[in-house]
Amino acid sequence: MQFDLRRFIASDRAGWQQTFDCDLSGRDFAGSRIETPVQARFTAQADGDEVRMTLRASASVHGECARCLDPVSFDARVEAEWTARERDLDDPDFELPLTPAGSIDLDDWLYQEFLFQIPGVLLCSPDCPGLCLQCGRKRPCSCPAAPESSVQPDARLSVLKSLLN
Repeated sequence: MQFDLRRFIASDRAGWQQTFDCDLSGRDFAGSRIETPVQARFTAQADGDEVRMTLRASASVHGECARCLDPVSFDARVEAEWTARERDLDDPDFELPLTPAGSIDLDDWLYQEFLFQIPGVLLCSPDCPGLCLQCGRKRPCSCPAAPESSVQPDARLSVLKSLLN
């Protein structure tokens, strides 16, 4: 969805609001996914020569635990606020996804905000023990406890051990 910020600033409107659906299922969230369309609420409020904009949404995020590969689901919430002025429309460093015509792509803005909310590493629990190095099953498993010294380190990393001395 597009919001014509340039036109809104030029008009004498006091405010504008819109609820819209955004499909983020095809977007990359570093291994996580949002499978169902997200309902978002956008508002714009004129305040002198500034426009205060808010974007709010929540979504169910799905992925896999980085340690044990079990499914992980949680709710992520976006509550973003931004203030813009007319001079920002011509600023090449303006941080919102702005088209050359002066419209904000609300779908892209929502995607960016969810990127900030979703952790890069998902865990099923903070103390997830991960997978067994011997059998590959989720710990604890039925394998006899292997001492740490039985795990052979990668020879290419031996140079790092010398840095500790």
